[in-house]
Amino acid sequence: MDTRHMRYFVALAETLHFGHAAARMNMSQPPFSRQISAIEKTLGVRLFERNSRNVALTPAGQHFLADCRAVLESFDAACRDVQLVASGMKGELKLGFMMHAAHSVIPALVRLYSRARPDVRLILEERIPTDIEDMLTEGKLDAAVTFGGGAAPHLHTQLLARDRLCLIVPSGHRLAEAETIGPQSLAGEKLIAAPATVAPTLRTAIGLYCAAGGVIPHFAFEPRLQHTIIRLVQEGLGVALIPQSLCSDLAEGVVSRALGNAPEFDVVLCAPRAGRNPAVPKLFEVAGHTGSNENKAG
Repeated sequence: MDTRHMRYFVALAETLHFGHAAARMNMSQPPFSRQISAIEKTLGVRLFERNSRNVALTPAGQHFLADCRAVLESFDAACRDVQLVASGMKGELKLGFMMHAAHSVIPALVRLYSRARPDVRLILEERIPTDIEDMLTEGKLDAAVTFGGGAAPHLHTQLLARDRLCLIVPSGHRLAEAETIGPQSLAGEKLIAAPATVAPTLRTAIGLYCAAGGVIPHFAFEPRLQHTIIRLVQEGLGVALIPQSLCSDLAEGVVSRALGNAPEFDVVLCAPRAGRNPAVPKLFEVAGHTGSNENKAG
């Protein structure tokens, strides 16, 4: 037996009329009757009591009707689901993102995508930039929000925003009230920054900014996470250059200051060109509506 036979049985069980059931199945009555007899023979039970005037379900037939309806409902749902998954309307999407993107583009991106694809389960992975790169390559992420890293032929990229470095210092620091802060202002300061193995884009930007003023940076502490950097600054253990997007939610006792000629860097949405998740294209589509951004494809 297969689902086709179940549909024959359900048609007769619901109409209790061979002619009507055969018409529902787009068949003439004789071959339909033979199908019902074949079903009963295969199962070895009588599903219907019939005479010249009436057709009625046996107790076994009543039970079989409930089971067939459940099976057919599950089968039909499975057919619908596979079509929805193939079209990107259902399924799951693993999205990686840098911590500071949670303070800028991620909330709007998640909101817009969830509204557009409510049946796609969005799995959020907060990671450091170098982990994001590896996970995209290994297929552990379907897409990610990370720093733009120049031409990457294996990735499709879209610009979401441009961020820039700003300085954070303890509230009593000598630079807390300075009107103009340039790279020379950092001479002799203990810097706190993520290592290049974690956030190469940020580390390079900090190094180039200091070099522009002839300053050799002194990195006193190198934690992996930006929130840890902010806490260490709060404790008076140094100063830090962090993405401006993080400066709206600083710890108490920490102030931010704008930098003169502050280095800028791109924040992009990217996904492997060879990726096969059909839920990804809609993510790029809604990304164009996450705020004031300049969109580009790479």
